[in-house]
Amino acid sequence: MSILDGFVARVNREQLPVDAVVAYRGEQLIGEHRWSPDVPGNIYSHTKSFMVTAVGAAIDRGLLTLDTRLIDMLKDDLPERYDPRLGEIKLRHLLMMSSGFDRPLLMSAQRKAPDFNEDYIDFMLRQPVLADPGEKFCYSSADSYLAGVMVERATGRNLLDFMMDAFMGDMGIERPEWEVCPRGTPFGGGGMCLKTRDMAKIGILYLNGGVYGGKQLVSADWVKTASTFKIATPSDNRFSCGYCYQFWLDPMPGCYRADGAYGQITHILPDKGAVVAYNCHAETMPAINEAFFEEIYQKL
Repeated sequence: MSILDGFVARVNREQLPVDAVVAYRGEQLIGEHRWSPDVPGNIYSHTKSFMVTAVGAAIDRGLLTLDTRLIDMLKDDLPERYDPRLGEIKLRHLLMMSSGFDRPLLMSAQRKAPDFNEDYIDFMLRQPVLADPGEKFCYSSADSYLAGVMVERATGRNLLDFMMDAFMGDMGIERPEWEVCPRGTPFGGGGMCLKTRDMAKIGILYLNGGVYGGKQLVSADWVKTASTFKIATPSDNRFSCGYCYQFWLDPMPGCYRADGAYGQITHILPDKGAVVAYNCHAETMPAINEAFFEEIYQKL
């Protein structure tokens, strides 16, 4: 018997578009099932939760603070004319999707449009700031991208190089393929390619208070800061119940998740001492999320 048996049976019965599921208690694998080959795939916005861990590592090293201003890190890139409210955008606003740009920017469709040939940094610094930074949630991969750029400027290193040395290498994750911007910076808002077990490792790191394999890779203070409620989100289903720093809150008390566009999900479940990750190819997630809740979470 496996903790995943009920979930697997339901996926098969309802023909849900799930490719793989894994479950861990601490760092111990307690269940795994695959419907598709075990190869790295695009984890879309789940990438954001890896990127924000780089932010935490940079803050732990004293290289950034949550109040570092965007323009202070990009002062050499500022155009001759820019919205003066750019000066109000801090790192914390980017992490909680409240930059004030107030519209989704650098989303996948825009980045991949054949007529979009912009330098991403120049493009963003020319945008108007339409809302007060920190006041209004607007999900935008541009915010995550800019946070990743701030890590590069603060560390003086390529974002992925820094992440591999700071935590991913110690977690046993091989250097992944990752979408880059025209300047070569990894795109902090998406496009990283990982296997399902490697997706889950970011959840294990946070479940364990920043420890993986007995080594403190990010501080426990950072884990607490990144994983607690920061701003309300539009609620069209019960799994949309608030945003942290590049993580979504789950409806179960104290639980939260990394979340990719087509169902690349890692649930961190402190109340169960567990992490559950599943990789899907779904246009909508309610049926799969409910199957997780009823067939896995409630039985852990």
